[in-house]
Amino acid sequence: MPEAAPAPGAALPLAGVRVVEFTHMVMGPSCGMILADLGAEVVKIEPPQGDNTRRLIGSGAGFFGMFNRNKKSLAVDIRDPRGREIVLRLLADADVFSENFKTGAMERLGFGFAALSRLNPRLIYVSHKGFLPGPYEHRTALDEVVQMMGGLAYMTGPVGRPLRAGTSVNDIMGGMFGAIGVLAALRQREVTGRGQEVQSALFENNVFLVAQHMLQFAVTGQPAAPMPSRISAWAVYDVFTVADGEQVFLAAVSDTQWLQMCEEFGFADLQTDARLASNNHRVRARDWMLPLLRERFAPFAAAELARRFEQRGLPYAPITRPEALFDDPHLQATGGLAPMHLPADASGAAREVDTRAPLLPLTLDGQRLPLRSDPPSIGQHTDELLRGLGYSDDEVAALRRDGVLGGAPAAGP
Repeated sequence: MPEAAPAPGAALPLAGVRVVEFTHMVMGPSCGMILADLGAEVVKIEPPQGDNTRRLIGSGAGFFGMFNRNKKSLAVDIRDPRGREIVLRLLADADVFSENFKTGAMERLGFGFAALSRLNPRLIYVSHKGFLPGPYEHRTALDEVVQMMGGLAYMTGPVGRPLRAGTSVNDIMGGMFGAIGVLAALRQREVTGRGQEVQSALFENNVFLVAQHMLQFAVTGQPAAPMPSRISAWAVYDVFTVADGEQVFLAAVSDTQWLQMCEEFGFADLQTDARLASNNHRVRARDWMLPLLRERFAPFAAAELARRFEQRGLPYAPITRPEALFDDPHLQATGGLAPMHLPADASGAAREVDTRAPLLPLTLDGQRLPLRSDPPSIGQHTDELLRGLGYSDDEVAALRRDGVLGGAPAAGP
C-alpha cells in the first residue's frame, strides 16, 4: 500500500508548532511570516472586519500581502466574552503567542504574559514594541521615528538632510529578532519545560544597525560622517554616470582589483602613479582621482562596463528599481520569487492580484522555504479552527449570526 503524501510543510523545521498572533502593520507580521515559512502553523487573529493593514494604500499597499503568507486567519470579536473564550481555547495548547500592540493593550484584554503563562506554562510570549522597558517605553514609535532618533536617518541623508532608509528596515529586522528570540526560547523549553517572554524593539534594533558607526567614533575619536559625505574605506566605490545618462555602481576595493581595472581599461598612467600605489593612497587621492575616473568612464555604455567588470571579477551593480526585480534573471533561475495570489481584501486596491513574492533569503539543505499558502482572506480559516476546538456547526453559525465572527462561512461540509 503506498504511503500517504506528507502534509504540506511536514518536513520543515517548525512543523507541529502552533503560533497565535495579534499583529498588524509590519513588525509583528514579519516575525509570524518567518515562523510560518519555517513550517509553523500561524493563526492570525483579526477583528471581524479584518486587520486595518489590509486597507492601506500608497507605500503600505504591499504590507499585508508580503508579511502574511503561509498563515491562517481567524476573524473574531475579542471584546465579546465568547470571542475571548475562543482565543483562550486556541492558546491553551499553543506554543507561541506574538503581539505588536502598544504596551498594556494585551493586559487590558486579558492576554498579558502573566495571564497566558498561567493558562499555558509552556507558552512562549513574544512582544514587538517601540522600545524595550525603560524611560522611553511608553512613547509611540514608528520605523521613521526611531530612524530619526537612532542615528540611521542622519547617516543616510546628506549633511543637514536626515533621510529615512528606503524600506521598513527596523520593522522587518525587529520582527526577525523576535523570531530569533522565539527559536531560542523553543530550544530552551526543551530543557526547562517552560515558556518565557521574549521582547524585540524598534529603537534597540536601530541602535544595533548603527553600532558600527558608534564604534567607529570610539576607535577614531571622529564622528562618523553621513554616507553621502563619508570618507570611504575604499578608493573606488561609487555610482558613475555614463553614456546616455545611465548610472552604474563600480568598485575596486583591493590593490589587486585596482590593477585589474587599470589593465582592463588601459589606465597605465594611473597604474604606475606612485600617488595611487595602495588603497589608502587612493582614498587620500579621491578628490582628484574620482573626477578623472568619471571622465574616463563617461563615454562607456553601462552594459559594457558591467560586462567588462564581470569578466574581470570586479564588483559592479546596475541601479535597479524594485519593480524591475520581478524580471531579475538570477531570481527567476533560482526560484527566489514564488507565485502568490492576493485576495481582494488583502490591500487597499480591493481587487484580486496574481503576482510573485520573494522567499526568505536562505536555503535549508539546499532548498528554499516554500510558499505553502497565499495570504488569507478575512476569516478564511475561522470555521476550520473552531471545529478543531470542538465547536459544532450550529455553535459556529450562532456566533456568526451574533457578529462574534467575521468573514464568510467556509464553503462545503
